[in-house]
Amino acid sequence: MTGTTIRLQGCRKAFSDGTVAVDDLNLTIEAGETLAILGPSGCGKTTTLRMIAGLERPDVGQIFFADSDVTRLPIERRDVGMVFQNYALFPNLDVAGNIVYGLKIRGLSPAERNKRCAELLELVGLQDHGKRRIHELSGGQRQRVALARALAPRPRVLLLDEPLAALDAQLRERLRSELDQLLRSLRITSVFVTHDQGEAMALGDRILVMERGRVAQMATPRDIYQQPANAFVASFVGNLNAFPVIEPTAHGLKVSGGELPWKGIPVPKTVYCRPEHLRVMDGAGHVRGRLVGQFFQGAQSRLLVDIGAEQPLLVDSADGVIHATGALIALAIEPHVLFTLHS
Repeated sequence: MTGTTIRLQGCRKAFSDGTVAVDDLNLTIEAGETLAILGPSGCGKTTTLRMIAGLERPDVGQIFFADSDVTRLPIERRDVGMVFQNYALFPNLDVAGNIVYGLKIRGLSPAERNKRCAELLELVGLQDHGKRRIHELSGGQRQRVALARALAPRPRVLLLDEPLAALDAQLRERLRSELDQLLRSLRITSVFVTHDQGEAMALGDRILVMERGRVAQMATPRDIYQQPANAFVASFVGNLNAFPVIEPTAHGLKVSGGELPWKGIPVPKTVYCRPEHLRVMDGAGHVRGRLVGQFFQGAQSRLLVDIGAEQPLLVDSADGVIHATGALIALAIEPHVLFTLHS
């Protein structure tokens, strides 16, 4: 399979109650790319996916697959495959029947359908499950069948709506890795909607973060996390520590609890960092505070440190030390991990 470039130009979609779901959306999804659309409820991510699919038509704007304008084409003429959160499998058909259903409608011969079904069962690791009934399958197996059915007609574009949301955490983690390998091997253009930041980070070549129907930022997972475009993106993707600046000093910035290293100009009102950027020190650090909580998280512990600011600092520490509540904690930070944000 090969990918198809998708372009949305000036797309706007409002509903009958006046709600604007998508507003002046412009984006390009490269051929063979996996794009994760991430954002809070009501931000327009599902409407965007449905417009790409042809299940919704933009009030204004155009949608292109490669050089073809598909804005007014229904879903059955767009050559897309879809995987839904609830699988949408046919309970009266067995696994093979579900996979070849679309091929049968397209008029493929039984021999062609059987060959394609065997290929897909192997692809998703269900070689011995063709005759199983849907109710006999686990949640993960049903999701694989739904994926195989979507891929059966060799679509130009694969669309996934919260594909792993219905699974338990352990299975979701395993299928996330399998889905990533599968999409990369197929090199099919894929767009998936998710509310799970970890899922978006793991699967997306790029992430589109949406806010109120618009693009808040579209970038690689690393850039979204390390160089967020604004305060909304930074706070929505990962955890964030904020240091309101009291005044500049000879060596940096005075903040609650101490002094941060900073050489930037002009002096910001607030600087930020991620929890893993703060290091617990035996002696002196850049800031000091009292431990108000410590939570074991397996490979690391999450510390809450009160430095006298509005919110305690979040500190992710892998040193394995158990600190007493109320203990004085010294924290150091490298200057290059501090950043500022636009509102």
